[in-house]
Amino acid sequence: MDRMLLMRSFVTVARLGSFNGAARTLNSSGSLVSRHVAELERQIGVRLVNRTARSISLTEQGLRYCEFAARILAEIEAEEARIGQQHDRAEGQLSVVCPKWIGSLDVGDAIAAFAAAHPRIAVRFELGGLSERTYDFLDSGFDVALHTRDLRDSRVHLKKIASLPFTLCASEEYVKRHSSLAHPSDLAAHDCLVHVNEPVWRLGQGSTSSLHKIRNVAFSSNSYIALQKAAVQGRGIALLPQRSAYEDLVSGALLAQLPSVPVPERPLFAVYGPGQTVPRKTVALLEFLTRWFRENPIPVLAT
Repeated sequence: MDRMLLMRSFVTVARLGSFNGAARTLNSSGSLVSRHVAELERQIGVRLVNRTARSISLTEQGLRYCEFAARILAEIEAEEARIGQQHDRAEGQLSVVCPKWIGSLDVGDAIAAFAAAHPRIAVRFELGGLSERTYDFLDSGFDVALHTRDLRDSRVHLKKIASLPFTLCASEEYVKRHSSLAHPSDLAAHDCLVHVNEPVWRLGQGSTSSLHKIRNVAFSSNSYIALQKAAVQGRGIALLPQRSAYEDLVSGALLAQLPSVPVPERPLFAVYGPGQTVPRKTVALLEFLTRWFRENPIPVLAT
């Protein structure tokens, strides 16, 4: 039988001096409370209560154990109250993990702004190390994982935070040395700069979209920043996050390719732990990130 239940019954009996009084307080029956105390005595191996037809009293061991049990129960209730209050307030430790490429761009800016806006939350923000199994981040001690692929797993919650625009681009130097792109299929004849996790590019929207497996990989990296630098140097055509490439596109260091062919946006999802009640600190992060991306859109490029 649960030791905490037995201790609570015993302490209530000791405080009220009555099994029936304890039963009324605990919304139980006198016989059940009596069995609880007897079971506690059996587990401990000593008699705690002297029982007579008219009254009960505590033994010497009962007095000592009652003081101990009351203190333990009070500490448990106080700690549970503190934990409950922290759950309902935006404070405490909050650990977030996300892919390296967005952590060094959009999400990194947004997380830094969140940490500044919530000084009572100690943020731990790590890049990389995400597993293909969507729930592994919980086993690694993280509260929230950010992904750019749609994940379906009933063991976790999923919330879309934003959409991340991408752009197909190359330097003017590269465009001058090679024939310009007239159609997405022309990519097969060009040097391409490819993220190692994306060997296939999707161009177009809806029913008009098409997949293009890049055959001429001139430069590959797991960093979009590195791909962008190679594109500026004229090494080839790259498919880059628009927020990262924006300044180079404005300055002319990079030129948009196939501007009439839309590039699908990438969804940004927040994945967090199961349960009906979500800690307030996690809710605060999700609300802040959603608002940050809404309030910090990428300016529209002039055509």
